[in-house]
Amino acid sequence: MYPAHFHERVLPELRGTPGFLGAELLIADHGGEIEFKVMTRWESMDAIRSFAGDNLTKAVVEPGAIAALIDFDDQVTHYTLLESFWTMACN
Repeated sequence: MYPAHFHERVLPELRGTPGFLGAELLIADHGGEIEFKVMTRWESMDAIRSFAGDNLTKAVVEPGAIAALIDFDDQVTHYTLLESFWTMACN
């Protein structure tokens, strides 16, 4: 399943990537169809470019992730964090 792939392959690769700040794996159950969303945080667009290449809208999806998923988005959207507020510690 994808969460195991995320922990065993994706996070170790990202942790060694300059400019990587963190990641979150979200899950939603749509009536039996499970959707995963990965949100990553980076120091800058240059750090993302170093990881993903010049085409910043093309998703970086390795073969192991493709094998673990039924479908996946091949495009990404980048957002600039304007504000963040937490009322409790996050894991």
